[in-house]
Amino acid sequence: MKVLIVASSDIVGGAHKAAYRLHRALLTHNIDSQMLVQNKNSDDYTIIGPTSSLRKYLINPLRPALDHIIMKMNSIKTLFSSSYLPFSEIVRQINKIQPDVVHLHWVTGGMMRIEDIAKIKAPIVWNCQDMWPFTGGCHFSGSCKLYKESCGNCPILESHRTNDLSKKVIARKSKSYAKVPSLTVVGVSKWMAVCAGESSLFSNRKIVNIPNCLDVNLFKPIDKNIVRDLFNIPRNKKVILFGAANPTTDQRKGGKELFESIKLLDLKSVVLVIAGSTRPEKVEDFKYPVYFISPLRDEVSLPMMYNIADVIIVPSLEENLSNSIIESLACGIPVVSFDIGGNSDMIEHKKNGYLSQNISSKDLAKGISWVLEYDNYKKLSSYSREKVLKEFDSKVVAKRYIELYKDVLDGQ
Repeated sequence: MKVLIVASSDIVGGAHKAAYRLHRALLTHNIDSQMLVQNKNSDDYTIIGPTSSLRKYLINPLRPALDHIIMKMNSIKTLFSSSYLPFSEIVRQINKIQPDVVHLHWVTGGMMRIEDIAKIKAPIVWNCQDMWPFTGGCHFSGSCKLYKESCGNCPILESHRTNDLSKKVIARKSKSYAKVPSLTVVGVSKWMAVCAGESSLFSNRKIVNIPNCLDVNLFKPIDKNIVRDLFNIPRNKKVILFGAANPTTDQRKGGKELFESIKLLDLKSVVLVIAGSTRPEKVEDFKYPVYFISPLRDEVSLPMMYNIADVIIVPSLEENLSNSIIESLACGIPVVSFDIGGNSDMIEHKKNGYLSQNISSKDLAKGISWVLEYDNYKKLSSYSREKVLKEFDSKVVAKRYIELYKDVLDGQ
């Protein structure tokens, strides 16, 4: 079986990491898997990147910016992709490879035109890492449900016209998808699978729920004293870890709710660690000592970073299936988050973390306190990892995808 995984990048970005991890898992199961990307950041020989220096260093790096010109022209504040940029050569490469199955992941950012999808000459499996495959251009729709019909009057575009850009994008998708005889949709969270099934574009397609996977031999518990010494974090304190690469510029990440919840805490012997950010000139007044860890991307240092924590906060207001939550739990670290999107697929309330039922800073603070003050923390930690081993381990998930590929090919 020859599988081609297609994504705009390989190891940079959450959706791309998920695709790459699946690719590596398939190889360990002796599947002839290759990965085709627009921008290659690794030196992995099984990944096919740009074939010329001009594309590698100039054309392909520029394509995401060119694709987002419409966003800038319309002052759109959240990610919106019209995918109209031609001449990517990706479809020509796909068909030249002649795979048995083409597995699409995140293919926006100038990688493919919507119309290119109909030109693929193999059955398609498409992972919905976000909502873009079935919306009029947004990647997360917020409270808008117009993707169930045919979009138009798009709140993200601040449009009050029926025949706006979102309406045109979803019409292009409808026309292109109609020419694809074999298209199977994967919602990587149960929530995303439901949303895809309710959409006008995928309501008549086969939809399955299979999660992203993780190598649990890399992401695992490590002695806290050792890793805290490496990152110069106190051994004798409770550590609250959260990411804050762009908490104020991306409202979807829940930075406002996060910072408010920290200020509501009344805990002793606690320090905060902010991951993904160097120390700024002015540090927010949190009442607690604050440490910073610069962005980490490799899968050796990331597990060490997670293991410095006693609790991790992922306060996103919209989320599909967060890599950070799976990675944290695999390291035995309970997670506090809002009960949105696919978070409940990973976090079982008061078993391996805390799910706030409301978008509430107060309840988020309550969850942090509950985890740190729980009288059997070892049980929380143990079940955190147990959950990942059972449902998200690369070996488990890869087998599910292999069965899906077989079903797709049997249906041809």
